[in-house]
Amino acid sequence: MATPAFVRRFRFVGILTVAAVYFLILIGGVVRSTGSGMGCPDWPKCFGSWVPPTHISQLPANYKEIYTAQRVEKNQKLAARLERLGFHQVAGDIFAHPTQYIETDFNAVKTWIEYVNRLVGALIGVFVFATVLFARPYWRRDRPVFWLAFGSFLLTGVQGWLGSLVVSTNLLPIMVTVHMGLALVIVAMLLYAVSRSQRAAGQEQAAQPLRALPGLQAVLVLAVLLTFGQIVLGTQVREQIDLVAAASNYLNRAGWVEQLGGAFRFHRTFSAVLLLLNVYLAYRLYTLPSRSLHRLATAILGLIGGEILAGIVLAYFAFPAFVQPIHLTLATLLFGAQFLALVAYRRATKLRRQAATPAVVA
Repeated sequence: MATPAFVRRFRFVGILTVAAVYFLILIGGVVRSTGSGMGCPDWPKCFGSWVPPTHISQLPANYKEIYTAQRVEKNQKLAARLERLGFHQVAGDIFAHPTQYIETDFNAVKTWIEYVNRLVGALIGVFVFATVLFARPYWRRDRPVFWLAFGSFLLTGVQGWLGSLVVSTNLLPIMVTVHMGLALVIVAMLLYAVSRSQRAAGQEQAAQPLRALPGLQAVLVLAVLLTFGQIVLGTQVREQIDLVAAASNYLNRAGWVEQLGGAFRFHRTFSAVLLLLNVYLAYRLYTLPSRSLHRLATAILGLIGGEILAGIVLAYFAFPAFVQPIHLTLATLLFGAQFLALVAYRRATKLRRQAATPAVVA
């Protein structure tokens, strides 16, 4: 049976959107590795303009004081709101963080790196909105697909708002961590929407039913959750690196690793646990008669290998800046591959159970 046009359109737009989100994560890694996170001190504009300046002569002499005052005012309102909601610790952290009132000097390269990051983020919003439009046929055929697309669109708006808080709080660690975690949630929702959309018009029957293997689903869930946690922990390690780098005036990179705290050591050691878990997971997937799961198993092995190699280069070769965004992107791709394997496995075993259940004749 030919795939309906609306399924092909949604699949194309959905895959394009997921790819764009991963590209944005890569760009975000470049922003962090180049220290460009505060290249634009305000949001959504950059230095009060929709087109950033290219030279300091285009800014007023007291530009640091101007944007510091704007950020302090915004942070005070945010802290008061968080206090009313009961988030006392986060509200206190907004003002306790050591770099809250530090404005960096204007740097045209860093400003435009951050501005490109924002432009790509705005483009993501357009792509996610397009997935909602192309998901409308599923309202009557498979409503969860529509709600997944619509929920992703709403969360993308929240993500943009969080991005503004990341800037106003001068890269407060908790804000950066939540920002990264929400990006992974959006990726998972879009991946599941694209996968589920293939159930329309006979696509579900085309999938190969599989007999469930004892404990495999639990291993898949564990791998997804632990990778998510490792990525979130990695954002905290990245924050430690930024503090150490700033304290050493970005010199003596080879000595940075010795100054990092327990979060880095745990992150490094836990990567070995993830390696063993993913090797075991891939072995279990290879025992199943499913080419799609075999391909995902191969992707998982390749990504975890590349991820650990990038981590070794960072830890033992003075944190080369170009490896940092690669390390982050490989980790998020690994999360996506694991999540797709979980979805595909659950779908195939569900088909097996449905085929084994005798139909009830009225």
